[in-house]
Amino acid sequence: MAVHDAHEAGPAEPRVAGIKDVAALAGVSLGTVSNVLNRPDRVSPRTRAKVEAAMAELRFVRNESARQLRAGRSRVLGYVMLDGSNPFFTDVAAGVEDAADEGDLSLFLCNSDNRAERESAYLSRLEQQRVQGVLITPVDPDAAVLDEIALRGTPVVIVDRTRTAATHCSVAVDDVHGGMIAVQHLVERGHERIAFIGSPATSGQVRDRREGALRALAEAGLGPDHLVDLTTAGLTVADGRNAGARLAGLPAPARPTAAFCVNDLLALGLLQTCVSLHLRVPDDLAIVGYDDIDFAAAAAVPLTSVRQPRRQLGRTAAELLLQETADPHHEHQQVVFTPELVVRASTHAAG
Repeated sequence: MAVHDAHEAGPAEPRVAGIKDVAALAGVSLGTVSNVLNRPDRVSPRTRAKVEAAMAELRFVRNESARQLRAGRSRVLGYVMLDGSNPFFTDVAAGVEDAADEGDLSLFLCNSDNRAERESAYLSRLEQQRVQGVLITPVDPDAAVLDEIALRGTPVVIVDRTRTAATHCSVAVDDVHGGMIAVQHLVERGHERIAFIGSPATSGQVRDRREGALRALAEAGLGPDHLVDLTTAGLTVADGRNAGARLAGLPAPARPTAAFCVNDLLALGLLQTCVSLHLRVPDDLAIVGYDDIDFAAAAAVPLTSVRQPRRQLGRTAAELLLQETADPHHEHQQVVFTPELVVRASTHAAG
């Protein structure tokens, strides 16, 4: 019976080709291969074609880890989003990806799920990976960890939020204005008792949207008691359904005839409850959402919504981050976009 050495029992590990193998096969120097990889404009088309043919034959794959080690910084951006289940943030991420792709960079997406401890863990991992920079929609825009990361050399840009101090670049939307135009529209449609659906404790944005709603009522000569707060635990479709059940349970004389929801997910949940209870939208209840995600227009009753430039938010934030990584004298900018109202059937009956 033959006895085989244990080292010969398994198949041999495939050998990974390196740039020395490419140079040998193409008959060029290591410097030429390096130029093809990093500065192809310095290599003649004929030589470049020889090197690329050798790479293809050897199934050569560039070692980005080695390149990162030499450079001390990766070709990766990180985006820590607040809620990966909300299409608003995936649209923002698509804008970040547009800018990253144009810069030949990769993008790591992280979902903090609105949890500070999870956000902190992701930030630590991204910093350890030596990403070029971090974009973040933070749980707390004024958190000290954002300053600490920047001080250690990783640029940070705040997305869809603003800070008390202008210590970072930020890209956001004027949410006070957004709340104003939402409620102005409802008042113009004849509504004087309006439900505000959301949790002001969730974020400064929600508080700003409520402030805008109150300003719109004041401009119309209506006091703050005309805004009926239906506070939610979160900002999900399920929270919107729950708010709808509570609204429907109010006595008829006290029941609002319209609702301003602080995001479209709440508005979609509210709409679902209206349909299940056979409440007509907008005849029995007019609804305005916020964000104008794609599902808003596709709802059973297309939703009126305050549109934010979601993709542009992400792209602009990434462009500011890339400017900061390239320019040591970069000055922080706070970009604020103006939202617009998109009117659909949920507030404007046909006829």
